[in-house]
Amino acid sequence: MKKVIFTEKAPAAIGPYSQAVEANGVVFLSGQLPVDPATGEFVPGGVTEQTAQVFENIKNVLAAADLTTAHIVKTTVFLADMSLFAEMNSVYSNYFEGDFPARSAVAVKALPKGALVEIESIAVR
Repeated sequence: MKKVIFTEKAPAAIGPYSQAVEANGVVFLSGQLPVDPATGEFVPGGVTEQTAQVFENIKNVLAAADLTTAHIVKTTVFLADMSLFAEMNSVYSNYFEGDFPARSAVAVKALPKGALVEIESIAVR
């Protein structure tokens, strides 16, 4: 059985998907963009600020499932350009303590609304 996870503290889905879905103790988070849920707009700044906002959104969706970033076992990072990798990575590392999750990072042709970064994750209870 699956359970939909939703919080107003993260951007609402703008299409036919959920912020996250839990099945058998595994929580699958949809890709998070650097949208400030209070304004519905991207945070100002570059990839540093965008990555931080993405993680705030991830943390808030996880909190709605009574989880933290410590429960994340896998992330996929989508970047508008691989030249942004080091800057994103610097921010990324601040959101985990101890062991890091498995990760893929890829550059894509474009991200929704011109974002510089999008991150999806999988967490386990």
